[in-house]
Amino acid sequence: MSGGQKLTASRGDSITSLSEQYGFFWETVWNHAENSKLKNLRKDPNIIYNGDEVFIPEKTEKLEDRATGSRHKFKRKGVPAKVKLRLTRLGEPRANEQYTLVLDGKLFTGSTDGDGILEQEIPPDCRGGELRLKNGKEVYPITVGGLDPWDTPSGAQQRLNNMGYACGASGDLKDRRTAAAIRSFQEKWGLPVTGEPDENTLKTIDEKHV
Repeated sequence: MSGGQKLTASRGDSITSLSEQYGFFWETVWNHAENSKLKNLRKDPNIIYNGDEVFIPEKTEKLEDRATGSRHKFKRKGVPAKVKLRLTRLGEPRANEQYTLVLDGKLFTGSTDGDGILEQEIPPDCRGGELRLKNGKEVYPITVGGLDPWDTPSGAQQRLNNMGYACGASGDLKDRRTAAAIRSFQEKWGLPVTGEPDENTLKTIDEKHV
């Protein structure tokens, strides 16, 4: 192994957040040879699971030639991340609706597009906060971080919640609330309405998640 360290990912971690924490662009970490097995397994840098091992390389110096006797400015390139949600009400998009995101104590405002999509640039190490709609009359908790894989209970629930099928985060796909969310999703997308988290339903949840 080349110089560096291996970390064990925790819930909510992503390659983006870990790279920011250790001072790297996410591509540097994700494309490192020591992470090839993880990359082939997860496919997406924002989808790593609690317990996955991530290799963080050693930092190397970058030298720049500049004239002596003068002042020089160096600007670090930003690496913004994005939070992206689709807001719906009774299965219909909440189009052109104003929102406020309060994430890690910072406020972000905007409005959804015609399909109810909320897309907001945020710091790459952001962890979460809340979404406020209707001038604060509706408040929803938001967890920002890497998605869990689609075929895990937590991953399926994250995607259902993001698409407006509120099911919480119990980790149990057969609890009453999650089963109701799955039935609503199955009905919306023409699947057999069973409330069961079968493989085809879970794959479709992943495909429809934006």
